[in-house]
Amino acid sequence: MAVANIVCIKWGTLFGPEYVNRLYSGVRRNLDADIRFLCMTENSAGFHPDIEVLDLPNEPFLEPMNAALAVANRQGAMRKTSLFKPGLIRDLEGPILGFDLDVVVTGSLNEIWQMPADKIAMRHDWIEARKGRPTGHGSVFRFDPARHGYLYEDLAKNPYAEVEKARGSEQRYTSHKAMDNDDFAYIPNELVLSFKHDCLDLPPMNYLRQPRLPQNARVVCFHGRPKMPEVLAGYRGSLLRWSLACDWLQEHWVERSKKDLGAEFG
Repeated sequence: MAVANIVCIKWGTLFGPEYVNRLYSGVRRNLDADIRFLCMTENSAGFHPDIEVLDLPNEPFLEPMNAALAVANRQGAMRKTSLFKPGLIRDLEGPILGFDLDVVVTGSLNEIWQMPADKIAMRHDWIEARKGRPTGHGSVFRFDPARHGYLYEDLAKNPYAEVEKARGSEQRYTSHKAMDNDDFAYIPNELVLSFKHDCLDLPPMNYLRQPRLPQNARVVCFHGRPKMPEVLAGYRGSLLRWSLACDWLQEHWVERSKKDLGAEFG
């Protein structure tokens, strides 16, 4: 059976190890392949022992990149580009499927994993799509370092200019760079959903019923607010983003992970 290479990145203290462990569990429960799961981080305490650790690098271009990000008010927002470095992962064979940590796997990932490996794949960003602009969303991304190393190399060569061109957005940089090289494909919209835009009802229905989980959803993204723990508790951030506690989130993100990995890691 072919090995599915899965990667994520964790730095700082915003996300604890439970986010990495639950993502690992969600992927291996929903992908018909042997899983090689890697996390790039400076702190792997609390990780499940099956998770491989990649050291978070101090990139030689970090200073000019951060200078550009500071102007764009997106400090630290492009650390994920380190994942695109050719030769980063030892003994790597084949493409990589990457995830942000603020996502929950709710269904089979086979269709996403089996997309053609010669293209960089992302879902169309929700806001950009409404505005008629062709930008991918970075919560779920598929690429092949052997083919797409220019995502790292072009940034390393001219970090300030590339960050400025992308207006500090990693997902704009990644998707537009791929499009410029005729090297991009959209993940079908119905497979990767936004909790805010696709699951949470508008007022007043969000006060009356739990957020919905569309039948064909494979990944639900909790970009921005609320995050998963906030939804589990019931979110009261604003009239628009008000959310009742969510049973399906508790099941997919917490309960199934505990059954899979044990209480210590789930």
